Amino acid sequence: MNALAQKKKAVLTFGGGTALLLFLVAAHLLQSSQDMPFHLVWEALLNNGDTLQHNIVQSIYLPRIVIGIIAGAALAAAGVIFQTLTKNPLASPSTLGVHSGAYFFVVLGTVAGPAWLNDNGFILAFTGGTFAAVLVFFLAGGHNATPVRMALAGMVLTLMFTSFTSTLQIFFEYETAGLFLWGNGTLVQQDWNGVLFALPWVALTALLVLWLSKKMDVLLLGEDQAKTLGENVRLVQVFMFFAAVGLTALVVSVVGPVAFIGLIAPHLMKLAGYQLHGLLIPASMLWGANILIGADVIGRLLDPSLTELPVGSITALIGAPWLVWLLLRNRSRFASNGKKDSLSPGNLSVNVPYPVILLGSLLLLIIAFFTGLAGGSNGFQFVSTWNALLTEESSGQSFIIFDLRLGRILSAMFAGILLALSGLLFQGILRNPLADPSIIGVTSGAGVGALTVMFILSGFSAAWIPIGAIIGSFITVAILLFFSWKTQFQPAVLALMGIGISAAGGAITQILITRSNMNAASALTWLSGSTYATGFSELQQFLVWPVILLIPISIILMNKLNILSLGDQTAIGLGVKTMSVRLLAAILATFSSAMAVAAVGTIGFIGLVAPHLARLFIGHDHRKVLPVALLLGAALLVFADTAGRMILAPKEIPSGLVAAVIGAPFFLWLMGRAPKSK
Repeated sequence: MNALAQKKKAVLTFGGGTALLLFLVAAHLLQSSQDMPFHLVWEALLNNGDTLQHNIVQSIYLPRIVIGIIAGAALAAAGVIFQTLTKNPLASPSTLGVHSGAYFFVVLGTVAGPAWLNDNGFILAFTGGTFAAVLVFFLAGGHNATPVRMALAGMVLTLMFTSFTSTLQIFFEYETAGLFLWGNGTLVQQDWNGVLFALPWVALTALLVLWLSKKMDVLLLGEDQAKTLGENVRLVQVFMFFAAVGLTALVVSVVGPVAFIGLIAPHLMKLAGYQLHGLLIPASMLWGANILIGADVIGRLLDPSLTELPVGSITALIGAPWLVWLLLRNRSRFASNGKKDSLSPGNLSVNVPYPVILLGSLLLLIIAFFTGLAGGSNGFQFVSTWNALLTEESSGQSFIIFDLRLGRILSAMFAGILLALSGLLFQGILRNPLADPSIIGVTSGAGVGALTVMFILSGFSAAWIPIGAIIGSFITVAILLFFSWKTQFQPAVLALMGIGISAAGGAITQILITRSNMNAASALTWLSGSTYATGFSELQQFLVWPVILLIPISIILMNKLNILSLGDQTAIGLGVKTMSVRLLAAILATFSSAMAVAAVGTIGFIGLVAPHLARLFIGHDHRKVLPVALLLGAALLVFADTAGRMILAPKEIPSGLVAAVIGAPFFLWLMGRAPKSK
């Protein structure tokens, strides 16, 4: 009976999967050729006829379908390997940052590499993917890494690589023309070259992986048991690593980064009962192809005009709910892992009195503010700026300072305060120092809200754009809090939930930009966050009054956050209503971030870096951290604004990208200092 059940399962998995794939291929082909008579399509499939329509079917439609099957199968196999290699059910090319690292290196090679390298995207993608995967693995704790730590490290590194990539695309718009759609994943092909390149390499790698399948089964028993059974564990792991990265790089070099296939397909097959790799890998490859071709079909159904929606955005829309469901299903495991994680880097050994640190932070802000006023396309003009501030004489420098720069710098300062406050509150309620508005999805929700007003509700005035950002932020956090309530506000699950919600928000943003035919550089500038063209109106409408309102309330909460850091049971024993405190702090943090986004766009890393810098000198007392973090957040964004105006003057680098360039190395250093789980 058991053997019969296994046969039925195999028939359903492989027979049903093949039938579904044939159906999706037919649907895809009919979508592409809807204006053609069916007999022409049939003739093209049989290689009969040599008209233009026959050639279109054979050279454009069919390669797109075939590369979709190859890419879906390769990403699914890579996902299986990564999950076995890291013992992490959340591992996949997208969650480990392999996609973003590969894409960044491809763009970097396009801009700065030699001509011969530009035609070898696989080498660039493989190098970038390897670098990203190794970085995530070691920063997360190596063999002692937990799923929580690895997923969060992959998420932040993805943000880092995305920021670097956006910077290159903005300032090398001509060289990177056409990479925006490709960078979000697209199956569009103009000939068979991509298929002919990818197919033999994917086939060879798949054969290698299938040959390793029994050895991978042994690894499921644990490394010690595998060594006892005579396996060379390190050699097998090296083969697995390079096979997974190679499969991912092949896909990225041909169709761009396509997210979540490597997460969905393996788990779907594991739910069907496949655990041993001899069947798990081919089953996952078949259903990975189904998911990717199905996503391309869905993308065309969403847009009947056949304007190309990036298939990577569709897979992210499918994969984000899947990730949320996976977290809910395994919440007890992730919660227990999260309790063992320590991502805090501790304190610096230098013992500096608190008043000195506070005054030093204030002095840093004053220096940043004055430097911002004095800096321009002609360099720093400290003397004339000082004279303009102290005298009432009318001059060109006075006009530049008071009419052009002062409002912008004040906006950057107050936005930095709000972002730092938001980051500190989120880190306090999640008990996770990697929590940040950009990581848990608040800024992506704000971006969706703003773009919805800009492109879907285009009849509304521009004044509604910030309101859309605020509404988007609160909807995002409402969803996050709902699922968090279902999991009793377990901090690790809450942080990981934000990753899925952020991915969904990013996917919707990409779809809106693609549908609106927005210029790639303009889109990236807006998405990166910029203080350009901000002034006293934004300061008055969105920044000053939230700072005045939120800071006193937050001061009251700081002692309760100190108690929360001791653990929920201890906090409850001391009379703290943990659910109420978390809910209030989440509302304050969301509102703070939303108002900053409404004024200056989706700027990340400030909410991550500023609280950590404060903790390095002060420790973990939120009452002392708060004022220092706010001053540092303000100083960081003012410095970022000044640097963005001056580095490539008269061009401007979005201040959000400058903040990311500052924050990324700091984050890497931070992760390196954090103690690893054992």
